[in-house]
Amino acid sequence: MKRNIGLCAAMCFIFATHASAQTTRDFISIVGSSTVYPFATVVAETFGKTTRFKTPKVESTGTGGGFKLFCGGIGARYPDIANSSRAIKQSEIDGCAANGVLEIIEVKIGYDGIAIGSSRKANPLTLNRKDLYLALAKSIPDPRGGENLIANPHKTWKAVNPDLPDLAIEVLGPPPTSGTRDAFVELAMEGGCTQFDWIAAMKKNDEQRYKSVCHTIREDGAYIEAGENDNLIVQKLEANPSALGIFGFSFLDQNADKVQGAAVDGVTPTFESIADGGYPISRPLFLYIKKAHVGMIPGIAEFLHELSSEKAWSDDGYLADKGLIPMPEEERIHFAGNIRQLRVNLFSDND
Repeated sequence: MKRNIGLCAAMCFIFATHASAQTTRDFISIVGSSTVYPFATVVAETFGKTTRFKTPKVESTGTGGGFKLFCGGIGARYPDIANSSRAIKQSEIDGCAANGVLEIIEVKIGYDGIAIGSSRKANPLTLNRKDLYLALAKSIPDPRGGENLIANPHKTWKAVNPDLPDLAIEVLGPPPTSGTRDAFVELAMEGGCTQFDWIAAMKKNDEQRYKSVCHTIREDGAYIEAGENDNLIVQKLEANPSALGIFGFSFLDQNADKVQGAAVDGVTPTFESIADGGYPISRPLFLYIKKAHVGMIPGIAEFLHELSSEKAWSDDGYLADKGLIPMPEEERIHFAGNIRQLRVNLFSDND
């Protein structure tokens, strides 16, 4: 889908608006991705302790749920910032516009990997994206051959790939409202799906069917929606060493004493393998800011300044300690420069 938004290297201004927000709230409201939640939370806590502004309220609603709230309208009833573990969709831009949210600032904050985790009590797995597709897709190519799809018959990992253990397929993962799930189906499942040439060719002729084949997760109990709480998935993996879980690298990193990440296409999820692009299931993380609220709800520009400081998002910053994979220095400089310009424009407007 062609998106009506310019994804520039820093932040992008979408459309134009003269709408203003009425200030009846003296704190920043942030909603969205459970993956970005711990990063936004630590910035919010630091911001509240070190500035004259109140600590922002951060809620983990999932990326899709966050955009629904964020796009609800202009004014203090609606959130100021949406965390997202994927880029905003054109349909969400259109939904925002329909409710008067016509100017949005996009800020990339760093990178994350999607881990396929298991309990440390279990033997570590080595998977590939084709394995993940054949294990979790609702429909798969008929194993007997031909260009036909059948309902996924696989009950065990060994049925998917003889080199894998004879364990029931049981994967705990995020719901459809989650950006992590969106990224997983696009990066992991589609990556495996396109290894079938006739399905890959389908993309040119029937993109809607292609996406349905590659992105639709089975609903027969092998994939279990575990909500937006990634910590709950970690707890369930501890209780069931046979199960796998899908969550952001930061949760793997922070729970390394309890869970381990499976190698995917021969690469284990680590800080280094995500940073250098070697790990195949990795994605950028974003914040989206409602431009009409900047200068109306106190502290938004200053919050972005804290987020983009080297003490926060650099290689040695406190966000890296939480599991965020920092952007290269040149990207950080570019983003920080645009955020500084936003503050300059804000203060100029107020003169």
